[in-house]
Amino acid sequence: MSKKIEKTVTLESLSWEELSEDLQFLMDKAKQAAEKAYAPHSNFLVGAALLLENGEILTGNNQENAAFPVGICAERVVLGYAHANYPHLSPTKIAVVARKREQESYSFVTPCGTCRQTICEYETKFNKAIEIYMLVPNGEVLKASGIDDLLPFKFTDF
Repeated sequence: MSKKIEKTVTLESLSWEELSEDLQFLMDKAKQAAEKAYAPHSNFLVGAALLLENGEILTGNNQENAAFPVGICAERVVLGYAHANYPHLSPTKIAVVARKREQESYSFVTPCGTCRQTICEYETKFNKAIEIYMLVPNGEVLKASGIDDLLPFKFTDF
């Protein structure tokens, strides 16, 4: 007999004012990182800021090349850098922002599938959820309490 497998996912919507000063700072660092993105083909600037358990904040941005779409997402840039330089420190929070180069307002993005699995790998390695914060066009921030909220049936589930 077949059975139904269900998971409920929840994202929390927060106004900018509801964010702590530390989270506003993390989001601002992601915005600054986006401005340095190398995106000559898509003109889509993505920035990520990662908070490590020791309080250090690292940033990354998307990196494109002429063999488009072969590029590296901001989330994977910063997670790879973190592990290469701080392999024993757990990531605790990641902020992600994006916008088209010619637009002032931010776009709604969530980490892509590859980035979701990469976040999952670090949650598994450190046995600790990584909070994910995503800026949306109206200035609010969506919060996922961990990768389960964005990747409910990940490779480690079965």
